[in-house]
Amino acid sequence: MWKYTLKVDGMMCGMCESHVNDAVRKAFSVKKVTSSHSKGETIVITETEIDEEALKNAVNATGYQVLSIGHEPYEEKKGWRGLFSKGK
Repeated sequence: MWKYTLKVDGMMCGMCESHVNDAVRKAFSVKKVTSSHSKGETIVITETEIDEEALKNAVNATGYQVLSIGHEPYEEKKGWRGLFSKGK
């Protein structure tokens, strides 16, 4: 899996976050997408790599501006029960 971190300018509220999240979900098959207007950031988790230029264009089309995109391999975190259920 892959984690994309977008720095997004122009988000001012929760509705802005929803617009960005909806645009990403509409353009790509993603496992998870979350945005934070206070951090100016959108995190996208995908099963496969996606075209960063297309991701940027999908967000920019909503009226917000992608300042940068970073991506890295992503592993799902194990739940807290994973520590205690070992050997059961």
